[in-house]
Amino acid sequence: MSKFIIQPAKKLLGKLKVPGDKSISHRSIMLGSLAKGITEVSGFLQGEDALATLKAFQKMGVKIERDVDKVVIHGVGLHGLKQPDSALDLGNSGTSMRLMSGILAAQNFDAELVGDESLSRRPMGRVIDPLTKMGAVIESNNGKPPLKIKGAQLLKGIDYDLPVASAQVKSCVLLAGLYAQGKTCVSEPETTRDHTERMLKGLGYAVKVEGHKMCLSGGGALTATKIQVPSDISSATFFMVAAAIAPQSDLTLEGVNINPTRIGVIDILQLMGASLSLSNKREIGGELLADIRVQSSQLKGIHIPVELVPLAIDEFPAIFIAASCAQGETVLTGAKELRVKESDRIQVMADGLDMLGIENEVLEEGIKIQGGTFQQPKGMIESHHDHRISMSFAVASLRCEHAIEINDVDNVKTSFPNFVELANSIGMNIVEI
Repeated sequence: MSKFIIQPAKKLLGKLKVPGDKSISHRSIMLGSLAKGITEVSGFLQGEDALATLKAFQKMGVKIERDVDKVVIHGVGLHGLKQPDSALDLGNSGTSMRLMSGILAAQNFDAELVGDESLSRRPMGRVIDPLTKMGAVIESNNGKPPLKIKGAQLLKGIDYDLPVASAQVKSCVLLAGLYAQGKTCVSEPETTRDHTERMLKGLGYAVKVEGHKMCLSGGGALTATKIQVPSDISSATFFMVAAAIAPQSDLTLEGVNINPTRIGVIDILQLMGASLSLSNKREIGGELLADIRVQSSQLKGIHIPVELVPLAIDEFPAIFIAASCAQGETVLTGAKELRVKESDRIQVMADGLDMLGIENEVLEEGIKIQGGTFQQPKGMIESHHDHRISMSFAVASLRCEHAIEINDVDNVKTSFPNFVELANSIGMNIVEI
């Protein structure tokens, strides 16, 4: 088990390109495997989570070649997957397990999905319920992994209202809908990331989107294409916050995905007063990209608008660090989803902020954070197997006069393998031991 020791730093300067978007990397493997023909993916994230998806489809008979950040997928069509010879181990990746459940529920073979200690605690009932309504047969450990999915079931399209805004559940149901008889529709209470819908259209599958409702009919086909994966805004967020709170900074993040369903963090940081601007906007493969420049900023506490919560759900650990450096109080509500990520991100972040002397109050679905000054840590910060916790507290070093130690940081490799290298290249001082 490794840890970070981060010494104080004051200055961040330069240009960075963070790795490819994790959500899009996962989906490129899944949909590329189910397409007819060869799909070439450039900018693919070689993190452990996306690689877990890649290896799972290789075990189901899909030929996938990879080289640096390029992947070539020899698609087998919607009905060409083969039964794996053992359980599919998805490591720490909740995205892999939830989305693949939709695909596997419709295959003619049985499959078992397993994960690591963290993933084995995460709720899967939210995908089991709609899939069961469609006709799937799934055994679980009281709604948690491992999942045993019985093959040769006939799925029927449903009209499903998501109880909680979740792109993973929406995607799972839509992917099952590719195989279902009739039409499958998903309605969401708030807008969530729409990479699945965009990629399905990019691979030639008709998806009808009206407001918060997405519909598709089963029985079509996916056609191979070229996919370019933009830089991940979730990974870029750590450096956006770092540059905003550092006493001296001027940082440009190049080619970042600014899909409208993902830019809640940009809106939130701008509401807090961050000096943040976008340039060189362009569209590649149905996704929007831009360069993001962030400079030292005087941040102020805000009440985070509830409609921005689903659009920034993965970025909140880093946003909590920004709130800790802001003048006044920041209040987050309506974020129950944070309780069921790789860790309970509300409680785990609150515990870490306590260690750094930042006043906060945990709410049932959020948190109140009183901006202040990071004090000498009262001990080592625990990541609880959560990569975003590890990286968020690393960023806090830019406003702390003392070294910060973070335990159990192996998890960073799941989403951002070269985080330490990039952070140190612009002026941070992180040692991993």
